[in-house]
Amino acid sequence: MERGPLARGDLLLIEVMNNKKNVTRTERMRQRLDSGSMADHFPEVASIDIRMTYNQKGIKSLLRTFSFSPGSYAFFRVDCLSKDCVDGGFDLTHVITGMIKNRRKAAKGELSCEGDSPAADHAAIVYEVAIHYT
Repeated sequence: MERGPLARGDLLLIEVMNNKKNVTRTERMRQRLDSGSMADHFPEVASIDIRMTYNQKGIKSLLRTFSFSPGSYAFFRVDCLSKDCVDGGFDLTHVITGMIKNRRKAAKGELSCEGDSPAADHAAIVYEVAIHYT
């Protein structure tokens, strides 16, 4: 028996995955809003700059930068860019809070995506964080 471009089961699977991604996106927005501002949590911090190189199998590396000021949300999770990734991303919260606790100005490291994808090691980042204090 030949199958068409998308069988009914495939369409249902795609719909379930899209619904899960939408639920995840909504949850992340709620978390961002609930996180409060940088000024509330870290009044001694003037700014935070994150420079990261996103690496995914089969695509060219992508440089991304993020800047946080006192009015920014204190939410340090970056979503995975893989279209097949569900509930993934890179949580830099522990990195940044640890740096602030120890009054460190710079840190470098690597993180793997925390999400579910057909490829277990589908994406990773190499990051550099710079914190400027008041």
